[in-house]
Amino acid sequence: MGKFLFEGQLKADFDDRLLAHLQVVIGAKLRRGESFHFTWKDDPSIGDGRTSIWVHPHSVITYKFYGGRLPALNRAWVDALMFTANSPRGLYVVPEPPANTGGEQATDEAY
Repeated sequence: MGKFLFEGQLKADFDDRLLAHLQVVIGAKLRRGESFHFTWKDDPSIGDGRTSIWVHPHSVITYKFYGGRLPALNRAWVDALMFTANSPRGLYVVPEPPANTGGEQATDEAY
């Protein structure tokens, strides 16, 4: 279970695989100078609500992965997450779709 830390104050746990995909999407948006909302459902242990943050190019974000290996990236999932990030609602977690029909798993170099 990896950790997403925002501005040194807010911490959220995400599976390493999801966190790697979020890192790609958030990084792409910020490289383009784009700000956006990022919303996720909270763990039941902290109230079962949701958290929403405003991410901007000067945000301080830390991605702390539990595992030592970089998960393979699913280009279809990156595209689905990017689609939400570009919507008026902002980035939110969607289920991982099947990998592209070509059977390719994207690598971090692809992004």
